Amino acid sequence: QVQLVESGGGLVQAGGSLKLACTSSGRTFSTYAMSWFRQAPGKEREFVAAISWHGRTIYYADSVKGRLIITRGDAKNTVTVYLQMNSLKPADTAVYYCASNRAGVARRPDEYDYWGQGTQVTVSS
Repeated sequence: QVQLVESGGGLVQAGGSLKLACTSSGRTFSTYAMSWFRQAPGKEREFVAAISWHGRTIYYADSVKGRLIITRGDAKNTVTVYLQMNSLKPADTAVYYCASNRAGVARRPDEYDYWGQGTQVTVSS
């Protein structure tokens, strides 16, 4: 069974930091691009950041550039993608989802093959 499992969400004050992690299981994602999306209540799911399978291509949404950093670690039979979140704002409050895409880095949710269940990030003012 293919799984992407997110962790690391929580409640933080504005200006604080969190680090999210997404770990894969059930198949190898070493040749897949990995990404983070988020969805706030009443809003559509939006792109946050993406990293290619080799790590040399990285995309960020304009709203998070300079504050969030995506990285990945590849081990035998598993891939973990991280999202270091700094200088958090209340506008960053959302459920954060990890996703994987065999075709490469992309910004549209419908281009992704597998999704995690999400982890809640709440930033208080």
